[in-house]
Amino acid sequence: MGPLAGIRVIELAGIGPGPMCAMLLADLGAIVLRVSRKEPASIGIPRPLKYDLLLRNRISIELDLKRPDAVALVLQLVTKADALIEGFRPGVMERLGLGPDICLAGNPKLVYGRMTGWGQDGPLSRAAGHDLNYIAVTGVLNAIGRRGQLPSIPLNLIGDYGGGALYLALGVLAAIIEARSSGKGQVVDAAIVDGTASLATMSYGMHGAGMLSEKRADNILDTGAHFYDVYECADGHLISIGPIERKFYLNLLQRLDLDPEAIGPHLDRVSWPKGRALLAEKFKTRTRSQWCEALEGTDVCFAPVLSWSEAPDHPHLKARNTFVEVDGVVQPAPAPRFSRTAPDLPRPPQPVTPENTNAALAAWIGSAEIAALREASTID
Repeated sequence: MGPLAGIRVIELAGIGPGPMCAMLLADLGAIVLRVSRKEPASIGIPRPLKYDLLLRNRISIELDLKRPDAVALVLQLVTKADALIEGFRPGVMERLGLGPDICLAGNPKLVYGRMTGWGQDGPLSRAAGHDLNYIAVTGVLNAIGRRGQLPSIPLNLIGDYGGGALYLALGVLAAIIEARSSGKGQVVDAAIVDGTASLATMSYGMHGAGMLSEKRADNILDTGAHFYDVYECADGHLISIGPIERKFYLNLLQRLDLDPEAIGPHLDRVSWPKGRALLAEKFKTRTRSQWCEALEGTDVCFAPVLSWSEAPDHPHLKARNTFVEVDGVVQPAPAPRFSRTAPDLPRPPQPVTPENTNAALAAWIGSAEIAALREASTID
């Protein structure tokens, strides 16, 4: 089920944005075969398999890619794939004998997706890095944070997943569509630095126009404005407001019984400190639940600030089934939604076992070939 049903993808196992991209494709119905290396992983954050949610909706097989027969198996699988995605440093796949030239020679329509932080070329292309480094060099990290404080680290959502996994998925799908008309595959070079810079396109436009200060907390969207921020309630919980447009801003002030004239023009930076003081004082007078009752669902652009534990129980998210429970683990449901080709509920991550390896390969090769691979110890 799902709009990508019938699409076949080989995932060379990595961490972070690569598995996230593979999960997104698998969530939407693609057949994704994850090829893990037998060597113990030396990177990543270990966790019990059932909680490693980026591995959902597909089965892994383990191969020793230093063995020629294992490499030959991957190349055989490539001939039946629409796409291959990998997240190694530049040159690693070529040294394994699985670079784009040899893969495209075996399958000219193959889309070869490459996920890296720095990209396939450039002076830093072979250097190690993580999300934090990639969003730092693009100017994004410097813009996030409170006045007088160091930049705030936005988890790894902006670089790894926003600028990385989503752009790789977009690039791979775009190239698959093009290959169906041209008959030719190609390499997709998805660099997190490129994707992160792309996410900041609007900000760079505003900066070029002289409308975006380089000081943190000096702009509308970075906690500089009193009407786009987080406030503490009487019970210590937090709420968020974001009425950027004047009509929404006036709606908020009316509901809070505050005089706009007492604050000043809402887009005038001079008025922001006074506005912040008045809003902070007002929001301290009630608990978070009381403010939810008064403001949630109105046009003041309001939402409570919820924890990981609280978010799945929010009435709106429950009504939309934004979160689902699979194998006892609460997790985000596949997104986005489709009116006609809705994907199934996620299947939990599966251990590498002979039975699961058989099941994973059965969609690609015949049972006799699988038996021969096991006999030759290519697979366990």
